[in-house]
Amino acid sequence: MGALLKRFGNLTTPHVADACLRAGIEVRTASLQAVTPGRIAGRVLPARHVGSVDVFLEAFGSAEPGDVLVVDNNARRDEACVGDLVVLEAQAAGISGLVVWGLHRDTVDIRAIGLPVYSLGAMPTGPLRLDPLPDNALESATVGEWTVTQADVVLGDEDGVIFVPADRVDELFDLAESIQATERKQADLIRSGTTLREQVRFDAYLAARKERPSLTFREHLRGVGGAIEE
Repeated sequence: MGALLKRFGNLTTPHVADACLRAGIEVRTASLQAVTPGRIAGRVLPARHVGSVDVFLEAFGSAEPGDVLVVDNNARRDEACVGDLVVLEAQAAGISGLVVWGLHRDTVDIRAIGLPVYSLGAMPTGPLRLDPLPDNALESATVGEWTVTQADVVLGDEDGVIFVPADRVDELFDLAESIQATERKQADLIRSGTTLREQVRFDAYLAARKERPSLTFREHLRGVGGAIEE
């Protein structure tokens, strides 16, 4: 997975999201904040939390180097489900980062460890309950409206995280790199004095829309080779 992170290092999650849209792949994103600065890119290692760290320890036993632990705590705001010891153990197991659909604690210690961690926020209190562990607790995790498995890859940066099918990562990266190249060219032209409106022939779009009200901006962009919005 080191090669995956290296290639993603030149992109952003917005580029990958636009690539998904262009490829007709469901855009599966979640708004999470980085506890520790750093990007993540790796196979999903799912774990459903029910009040005890044992599910994480069990997951680490089957982890492959570079996996990302994806913790499903049902977005609970009344407890933290991941702390410094879990993060430290994850690092020892070869995990490349954590994505927590819930809260974390021990922020100072987690930052000192340095492993990338994404969560919904922090809270001092750990779990005060212990629910039955489902039989499929290590088979999938739900993050937002998305259910992900080991057949998925998770990518994370300053804008949040995105999940993509593992068997289409290379295709999406190719598309994302193409979109990025177009956007960089557009940005350079803006800086040199050619506005984005000029580049995408926005006046022509407005005129064409008067003639054909159903014309969308995305449709127009495809005709002029623009990349914004997809």
